[in-house]
Order: sequence, then C-alpha cells, then structure tokens
Amino acid sequence: MEQLKQKIIQEGIVLGGGVLKVDSFLNHQVDPELMLEIGRTFAGLFRASGVTRIMTIESPGIAPAVLTGLELGVPMVFARKRKSLTLQDDLYTEKVYSFTKREESEVTVSKKFLAPADRVLIIDDFLANGEAALGMARIIRQAGAEVAGIGIVIEKSFQSGRGKLLEQGYRVESLARIASLDDGKVTFV
Repeated sequence: MEQLKQKIIQEGIVLGGGVLKVDSFLNHQVDPELMLEIGRTFAGLFRASGVTRIMTIESPGIAPAVLTGLELGVPMVFARKRKSLTLQDDLYTEKVYSFTKREESEVTVSKKFLAPADRVLIIDDFLANGEAALGMARIIRQAGAEVAGIGIVIEKSFQSGRGKLLEQGYRVESLARIASLDDGKVTFV
C-alpha cells in the first residue's frame, strides 16, 4: 500500500533494535483518512473469505480493525490487556509477549463475543515475532471458531513472525513489509 509506505518514510522514526515508531499516525495519534484506506484495503483482500467478525488487541490495532469491520459490515472485538471490573467471568484468556514492550500480557475476550460459527479476521498494527497474532488465533480456536486470515498494517519481515504464522497454515496479508531498519533507514521488501 503505497500511501502507507510514504507515511512510514515521512513520519516513521527508527529507534534502533528493530523498533519503528509510528505514533504520529497509528500508535498514539491516528490518521483517520489513512485508517479508512487501510480498512478498505483489508476489506478488499479478505472480502471473499466469509469474515463474520474482526479481532485485534487493544489499543493500536483498534483503528484499522474498526474501519475494516465497517467496510466489511461486521463487528470488531478487541482482546483486553488489562483487567476490567465489567469483565470478570466467561473469558477466553491467553498470554502474549510484546516484542516492542518486552513484556508478557494476559489478554482476554468475553466468550459472548465469539461463537463457533465465526470466521474471524485478525487485524494487528505490527508483525514482528508473531506472538500477538498467534495469541489471538489461540483465543479464536478456544471459541471453536476459525481464523479467516491475518491482516497486518506493518510487517517487520526481518523477524520470524510471518514464518510462524505460515507454518500454522494462516493466510497473512501485510500492507507494508519492511526488509530492514538498518542505519536508521526504512527499507521495504
């Protein structure tokens, strides 16, 4: 997706250690027009997959997931990273390690929002080592539902995530695939 790549070049900041900061348009502040195009692109890629629900992890994945759901006309559910007083029982729970935050989180989804008949499209902001997507896929399987595919906004192709997801048989579509962040420069695949 050329518009996304240009935004990464113009506003992304390479922090070193394989970390790309995109908080000006995706992770802290959101560019609504770009998110709308991302949603339309994911919807076009997965429209024929029979998607009944979108799933992401809070919070950076919410904007692209909501707009993908809007374009496909299906609801979006997000896995929570924090305990909530209103979400105590009947939860699907998985542990997910974040490459960027260097910490493990327990993520939860209420059982009432996933059903065995669902075909769930996972949307995530980044793909590094694949742990977030794999955690969401495990939750979907706990529900007896099926993973319809995995949509990634930005993939760090120099890390192992894509390979792990493909090994599990998942379809992975990334809108911007980064080959390298060496010398503070973004190089696309």
